[in-house]
Amino acid sequence: MKPIQVGLLGIGTVGSGTFSVLKRNQEEIRRRAGRGIEITMVADLDVARAQSVVGEGVQVVNDARAVIANPEIDIVIELIGGYGIAKALVLEAIAAGKHVVTANKALLAVHGTEIFAAASAKGVMVAFEAAVAGGIPIIKALREGLTANSIQWIAGIINGTTNFILSEMRDKGLDFAVVLQEAQRLGYAEADPTFDIEGVDAAHKVTLMSAIAFGIPVQFDKAYVEGITQLGATDIKYAEQLGYRIKLLGITKRTAQGIELRVHPSLVPSKRLIANVEGAMNAVVVNGDAVGATLYYGKGAGSEPTASAVIADLVDITRLHTADPHHRVPHLAFQPNAMSDLPVLPMSEVVTSYYLRLRVADEAGVLAKVTGLLAGVGISIDAVLQREADEVSGEGGTSTDLIILTHDTREGTLNDALVQLQQLPSVLGPIVRIRKEELN
Repeated sequence: MKPIQVGLLGIGTVGSGTFSVLKRNQEEIRRRAGRGIEITMVADLDVARAQSVVGEGVQVVNDARAVIANPEIDIVIELIGGYGIAKALVLEAIAAGKHVVTANKALLAVHGTEIFAAASAKGVMVAFEAAVAGGIPIIKALREGLTANSIQWIAGIINGTTNFILSEMRDKGLDFAVVLQEAQRLGYAEADPTFDIEGVDAAHKVTLMSAIAFGIPVQFDKAYVEGITQLGATDIKYAEQLGYRIKLLGITKRTAQGIELRVHPSLVPSKRLIANVEGAMNAVVVNGDAVGATLYYGKGAGSEPTASAVIADLVDITRLHTADPHHRVPHLAFQPNAMSDLPVLPMSEVVTSYYLRLRVADEAGVLAKVTGLLAGVGISIDAVLQREADEVSGEGGTSTDLIILTHDTREGTLNDALVQLQQLPSVLGPIVRIRKEELN
């Protein structure tokens, strides 16, 4: 059977990895797919560099639309990234009847509803395993492996840059700004790391997982997003003393009121497997009603790990290339006419527990005032830890850190309480609030 012809848009880190792995493992891939898969055309602005990567026998052009217009091309791989030209090219490829493979989580999280609808109308597939957690096959697990389950919640470390930074902060006791510089020096963080450290990258990914898990449209604009830039070494140290580690988690959860969709730093019990995921590695915990908790761990980025996911999508499309579109796995796991209208909850309605750190005057009655105020608004306290004044700051016993762990409470209620606490004369600085996730 004639090999499937693939056009590649963008041959940077992931593109070159895809070309290399596909070539290296071509015989094994052919045995699995049932026919050969060949990248026969590449578009990249740097034609000379691209040609040096692919060698002879592959046509290299500087115009992506030339790839889309080629009637011989069956599948287009989009590895350009971003929301702009990539969206136009993906939609044009779909309109031309091409299947699409993409690693572009930002594009799908923002414009996925439009793109998937266009693909369904044209009878083509848009595959995006590489868009979430690199080489970890989490999309396939959610769409197919766990299809018998009612998914209850997902919690993931899905950004390697922030996990590396938090691991270094904990190991070395350093503050965020110092470790970020080191991460940039080592190549774990981009020159402009905003999408990573502010949680946007993780929010793109958890938005996609949420849509697949619960059968809702992709709704990135409704995600709550908070990064790690305000975290200090002090809180990481206290969390450790309390039996927790701080991780940036992407969380989506089914509740009676609707779907939670949020990214923020979280205290996770040290005994949880996900709390022990270090460095730039990724991990996702999925909790289903039948299977319980399942953990997916591996490299979330990099040339060949991400290429592994891209090529898995190529194989899937090759197997289903001639299948009736109605018999293929739906893009978001649920049939397009059976999507749910469950609302995504605003963060103020989310219920979870909290770690609070208050710098307070070291004087009689402060603890009673603080706990009394929390009790007055219905917030139950799980534990209180008070540090010795000289241990905190060496300020001659004038102030101390008060650490409070709460039981589950509504975020809006806690926000109101924090406003009142901050106004107490005995509270000497901004209150630190970090959410706590038991993940059990």
